[in-house]
Order: sequence, then structure tokens, then C-alpha cells
Amino acid sequence: MAGFEPDLFPKVARAGRPRRFHFELTLRDAGYRCVAGVDEAGRGPLAGPVVAAAVVLPINFRHPWLADSKTLDAAKRAAVAEKLMSHPDVLYAVAEASVEEIDTLNILRASLLAMSRAVGALKQQPDYVLVDGRDYPPVKLPAKAVIDGDRKVPSISAASILAKENRDATMAAWAKVHPEYGFDVHKGYATAQHRKALAVHGPCPIHRRSFAPLRPPESALL
Repeated sequence: MAGFEPDLFPKVARAGRPRRFHFELTLRDAGYRCVAGVDEAGRGPLAGPVVAAAVVLPINFRHPWLADSKTLDAAKRAAVAEKLMSHPDVLYAVAEASVEEIDTLNILRASLLAMSRAVGALKQQPDYVLVDGRDYPPVKLPAKAVIDGDRKVPSISAASILAKENRDATMAAWAKVHPEYGFDVHKGYATAQHRKALAVHGPCPIHRRSFAPLRPPESALL
């Protein structure tokens, strides 16, 4: 599992080619025809799974709101997700790592596990994987981690949107089981509302016990 040398990915797109597809186009020129973008949602929250998505976009895919999911409001994000999931030439898969896996493995390793599951779930296995961030998942494929990839690489932007939409839906479903925490509002993040609910009710089964403030003090483990 190895990425290309840095100079294979030019900072400036070639003349006549869309700048935001220069990673995918460079890979295609090198013989990698099926390139998947991968991203995750939910590393930071105190509760819920971490969810990853893998997306293979056709080079001619266009949507005015295709961008890093963190820059979109809920309505725009949902609209792009619907377009991605209904497009006949878009390949995508979504997978997760559970709260138990997060607490056992740590959040980084659990995130990479969710990513590898998403890649493995694609109907067609990619030739190359582009991943947002500094690390890439344990897949037996050539891969490159791209810092700010959710902003620079369209297929990673698409993955960030699908991962976020699916995780939000999961947390909204959990809000019906445990309405006292407000998971449908804060999605498990450590907001004042969430911390207050924790102080009153204590943790529920989907809280990450390895995360402060839920992690027991070291003295309690002795």
C-alpha cells in the first residue's frame, strides 16, 4: 500500500481540465481508471459510531454545492447527497465502526477501520484510493492521504457529504430511543445541552466511555 511520489500530483491543473479533478485525472493518466475518494464523519463526538463513505465519481459529475460537508448547511448537504445516491454512474458505499470498536481500538484506528469497510463494500473495487487527512485505511490498494482532501478532491468531498448525512440519520434514530440527550440536535458532540444531559442522566449505551469526560479517572481503574 503506497501512494505516488508527490510530483505526480501537480498543484496546477493542466490546461483545459477542471482544477478540482486534477488528482483523479492524473491517476487516470497513470492507468488507474477507478479512483475512490474516502472520508469519515464523527471522530469528535462523545456518542455514536464513526461513519465512513467511499465514492467513485464520473469525471463529468457536476453539482454547484459539491464541497466539504462542513461548509454546507443541512439543506444543501441533503440535496447533494440525494444527487449522488440517485446518479447512475456514481459508485458509493457507507460503513461504520461501532462505539465498542472506538473504545477498544481508539478513534483513529476505528475511523480507518470504517474507511476500509466502506471501500470493501463498493460494488466495484477501485484501483486507487484517495483519503482525506494524513492517514489511509488498511486496504490492499494503492492509496494517498490528502490533507484538506475534502476541499481539494471532488470524490472525497462527496464521501464527506455521504458520511455526514448517514451519521446524522443514525444519531436522529438514536434520539428516538434516548430522547433525553438531544442526539438529533447535537449529533453527540459535547455541546452545553449534551453535557447537561450527561450530568443529569449519566451515559447511555452509545456513549464513548474512552472519551473524556466519560472516561473514568485512573484511580478508579486501580
